[in-house]
Amino acid sequence: MARRSVIFLILSAALLVGLGITMLASTSFFTKEGGGEAYVTVWKQVMWVGLSFAACVAAALIDYNRWYTWRWWILGTAAFGLLICYEWYLSQWLGYGAVLAKRVNGAARWIGLGSMTVQPSELAKIALIMAMAGWFATYQDLERTLKHGLILPGVILGSVVLLIGGEVDLGNAVVATAVGAGIMFVAGTRFSYLGVIAGTFLAALAVGIRFAPNRFDRVMAIFDLEKFKDGIGLQQWVSWLAFGSGGMDGRGLGEGRMKLSYLPEAHTDFIFPMVGEELGLWGVVGTIAAFVVFIFAGMCISAYAPNRFGKLLGFGLTFLLGLEALLNMGVTTALLPNKGLPLPFVSYGGSSLLAAMVAVGILINIHRQGVHLTWDQLPVIRRNRRWTPQL
Repeated sequence: MARRSVIFLILSAALLVGLGITMLASTSFFTKEGGGEAYVTVWKQVMWVGLSFAACVAAALIDYNRWYTWRWWILGTAAFGLLICYEWYLSQWLGYGAVLAKRVNGAARWIGLGSMTVQPSELAKIALIMAMAGWFATYQDLERTLKHGLILPGVILGSVVLLIGGEVDLGNAVVATAVGAGIMFVAGTRFSYLGVIAGTFLAALAVGIRFAPNRFDRVMAIFDLEKFKDGIGLQQWVSWLAFGSGGMDGRGLGEGRMKLSYLPEAHTDFIFPMVGEELGLWGVVGTIAAFVVFIFAGMCISAYAPNRFGKLLGFGLTFLLGLEALLNMGVTTALLPNKGLPLPFVSYGGSSLLAAMVAVGILINIHRQGVHLTWDQLPVIRRNRRWTPQL
């Protein structure tokens, strides 16, 4: 299975990207941005698919150990990209029109590059994983000490999370914190340190909710969607209706009704309900199965990485995409408050797709260098479990 895991990884990612293009062609026809006969959003996404595929191939060819050497430069570049988004707040203070930063739906988390927009937080999460994996690969004997197991990695994690959260992007801040804490857990840090990370994050989240009170309303909405269906709970209420109207077999591809201006962002964050409405329960189960296969393959690849950095890097990337998928499905089924997170590979959005395909490319490279063992070799490895990073 370990030798074939990359096949399942690539196959599941390709199926999800194909599903995304198909559903986008169905849902974007009715969007204001560029639907109609021209299918503007579809062609934009196809262009991003091409760019993302090239990035995936490049990442698959680059020795993943190079990311260890470049990790601080990559993290610094990602932090600079996040800081550019704050130009919008600066422009409001100084009274001029923002040049690069763009604010959409109350959040300044995009950079405008001509007709294209880029969301730096998507790539910043990849950079954070590289930095955290590199840290615990370097200090693998000190992960249970206060300095190297909590304080310094906590500064790395906290800096990225604060920059993302300051953009009023609490969803990605939650994801970044969870992924960073996940890497710390797998690396072997103390549970008490993880408790400190969790407590600090919850305190920061409370402050964020205090200054963005509609976030608290989103939490309350999931407990009584019918009460909030004309306001903050509209998307999730209509999402429920879409899943329910799809039934077992769905209405048929292109025959969904909730995309007809009833469900906002049906082609981005809420594309999963459109799968349920048009393709039915079978489409939903198939989508979930594709993500399960992807996660299983990614974890298998990381388990057979030849060094600690590869193991932590592969785990972090797989955990990131799996968590984003889980949170998006939780939001669209009203099990979680609305966070504005896309469904990896499927939702419309170039930055999310690019980051996901880069992650796939890195996982492919880790697999290419993996230590694939036969069953009779396992006892030998168990007697020599201490592997050092080959950097």
